[in-house]
Amino acid sequence: MPRVERLLSQLTLDEKLSLLHGAPDPASLGQAGHLPGVPRLGIPPLRLADGPAGVRVAAPATALPAPVLLASAFDPGLARRYGQVIGHEGRALGQDVLLSPMVNLLRTPYGGRDFETFTEDPLLAADLVAAEIRGIQDEGLIATVKHFALNNQEADRERVDVRVDEQTLHEVELRGFEAAVEAGVGCVMGAYNKVDGTYACENAHLLTDILRDRWGFTGWVMTDWSAAHSTGPALRAGLDMEMPDGTYFGAALKAAVERGEVPEAYVDRAVRRILTVRERFGHLDETPRPVRDAAAGAAVALEVAKAGAVLLRNENGTLPLRAGGSLAVIGASADYPFVSGGGSAHVVSAGAESPLAALRRRLGEVAYALGEDLFGKAIPDAGFDSEGQRVEAGWVHEGSLAGDGEERTFVLHYTGSPVSRPDVLLDGEELFPQAPGWGEYFVGGLTTTAPDGLNVRRATRRLAPGPHTLRITAHEAQLFRLRHITAATRARDVAEAAEAARAAEQVVLFAYEDASESLDRATLALPGNQERLIEAVTAANPRTTVVLNTSSATAMPWLARTGAVLQMYYPGQEGAAATAAVLTGDCDAGGRLTQTFPVDDAHHPVAGDARRYPGTDGVVAYTEGVHAGYRWYDAQGVRPLFSFGHGLSYTTFAYTGLAVRADGRGGVEAEFTVVNTGARDGVDIPQVYVGPSPDVRVAQAVRVLAGYRRIALKAGERRRVRIGVAARTLSSWDPGAGGWVLGTGARTVWVGASAGELRLTAEVVVRPVAPVRGR
Repeated sequence: MPRVERLLSQLTLDEKLSLLHGAPDPASLGQAGHLPGVPRLGIPPLRLADGPAGVRVAAPATALPAPVLLASAFDPGLARRYGQVIGHEGRALGQDVLLSPMVNLLRTPYGGRDFETFTEDPLLAADLVAAEIRGIQDEGLIATVKHFALNNQEADRERVDVRVDEQTLHEVELRGFEAAVEAGVGCVMGAYNKVDGTYACENAHLLTDILRDRWGFTGWVMTDWSAAHSTGPALRAGLDMEMPDGTYFGAALKAAVERGEVPEAYVDRAVRRILTVRERFGHLDETPRPVRDAAAGAAVALEVAKAGAVLLRNENGTLPLRAGGSLAVIGASADYPFVSGGGSAHVVSAGAESPLAALRRRLGEVAYALGEDLFGKAIPDAGFDSEGQRVEAGWVHEGSLAGDGEERTFVLHYTGSPVSRPDVLLDGEELFPQAPGWGEYFVGGLTTTAPDGLNVRRATRRLAPGPHTLRITAHEAQLFRLRHITAATRARDVAEAAEAARAAEQVVLFAYEDASESLDRATLALPGNQERLIEAVTAANPRTTVVLNTSSATAMPWLARTGAVLQMYYPGQEGAAATAAVLTGDCDAGGRLTQTFPVDDAHHPVAGDARRYPGTDGVVAYTEGVHAGYRWYDAQGVRPLFSFGHGLSYTTFAYTGLAVRADGRGGVEAEFTVVNTGARDGVDIPQVYVGPSPDVRVAQAVRVLAGYRRIALKAGERRRVRIGVAARTLSSWDPGAGGWVLGTGARTVWVGASAGELRLTAEVVVRPVAPVRGR
């Protein structure tokens, strides 16, 4: 590219290096990263924003539903429009690069960032990430696929060494990244973790052998934030940009070049890659930026939230809600909108309605009970105003609290930055110690901010009977509150909720689980007192719908006592309206699970094996091999709570007339009829699965998702559906052959409503063809 080569020839070494690492932004917009550019040559600054579910800057942006909810729609076309909203707003909000999408697979249900990615299935992940990237880049914003590779957990993410065999690496984890490259993604973000002993951001096998030599990637590779560990080795391996600063690619790289340890040609290579992408997107010129279209963004956010809503259970016509029937709404997240998870996925929304308000707007009079207190109640013996105390720097309170042998959760509310809280010492021990690094900024999306905007932190202690010393010291002028949640306050909240449920004809109970980057979940159980709350409410009124605003799979020992369960994940700024629309039947529940829900903590692919998760001696081993997600349940004969692909409709569908034939290109085509056999219009997502090849000698799954189709049918309507299965989907990675091998011979094909509900079956013979490339 002549312009890039001309610029490269004019840049000094210092200027080149300034393009390879982050630096403070003198005019920060609240984005994640910044590079200053080279004004004398007309190279503008580069701004990089987080954005799995919208553009994360200081200004308001459309808070879209979490990617896992988007994925539940099984609709690549919708994923592209989701990307277009982010791409348009990113450019309008002064950004050049989006640090998204994330395509790491859902390997463990405990993953703190499970809501930020799509699915446990490689095919679905590949389809969706490619579509979203095209949407983002349609609008001129450079997309960054992340985290390359195998960053499937937050536990010990900055050090853990992931060990994986070659077949599993290519068939399971890398398929989504390869699809991103094929879609033309501009950037790839390296992961924190090691892969087979080498940090991902200096792993030449990943960054050069696979990414560039095998896949032909021509963009640039950046680190995750502070994920660099070397200078020369990382640059040689294929890393191009260090973020957010220049610890390794700043003065250290300059010194290495000047000493002759690192040839300047490697610096030139990295600069060339970065400038080439920026030139491709027109970012080296002063081009006008679009104006943010809040209404268009909100419309897509609403459409996605409705399309991805997954109805897990619906007994005796519990849903849709009966018009005119009295309704009680219960739960903290009913009256306090749960928009998004925490960490880099948290978007500053212009505003979001609560589900309670949306239901009242739709249905009129609705009773409400808190049920589960998130923010605490006043401490009667605190010795200061625990409902809110304005203090100056240096203010000190010394007093005591009476213990009764019961467990108590202390809840601190405070103004200022997340790290500016007062010291609170109970018996000389800090109740709310500061988390290291960025931990204080990545702590949750619902429970860490009070309704009036104050920061919130929690700590649970069992106080022995007798007095306990309390000392509070403020370090700046601020408002703070110290509240508590006790066994007695919990019991009162549950009793009030049960009474409200008993007095109503139908109940909607909102339950939550608040996930965030940097921290994995400890259990599949709902946090706090919610299981007891659900048990009490369903005992009072079996016509109870539980709405789950959770990040991932949830254990449900209370399931059989409910009337219905609706999975809404983190539904974005329009989540209240979408939830109300589904609950009242204004639209069908259009989503299906993109992950298997286990029965409990003991029955899932990484349960009971610390080496699989969270790792032992700093090593995580993917010994499940290609049997990821639903494939493991099939291979082990373990029955899940809900299967991959599961989701109910307000109508019913029948499948008939399956015909399968080879397409002559190594793939197959499945054709069948779908009939809406119910009395309502509805949405169905029939899925095609394919069994193993008798001619392939490497490990194979019992069956894999091979295709799917989202369709809307009117009551009584029938439609003939044709789904193509690509040769890549019928192929296995053979380490001995060093590539993909088509799975020839007789293959079983199933059509079903989920991986656990297969309704039609047929066989087809796949015959050898010339080698194919691509997905």
